[in-house]
Amino acid sequence: MIPQDLLDILVCPACKKPLILQENPPSLKCGECRRVYPIQDGIPILLIDAATVAPS
Repeated sequence: MIPQDLLDILVCPACKKPLILQENPPSLKCGECRRVYPIQDGIPILLIDAATVAPS
């Protein structure tokens, strides 16, 4: 879905920590602040307002 070389450089817009790809639903999760950024049509939406905060 998202090439590994792109994943290696993507960081959370809020805290600047690396993002982790999640398969179901397609999203990128920050391990530090727990924000989850959606992926729509293969494009990560890295807007803080579009993110949700995971409970854990």
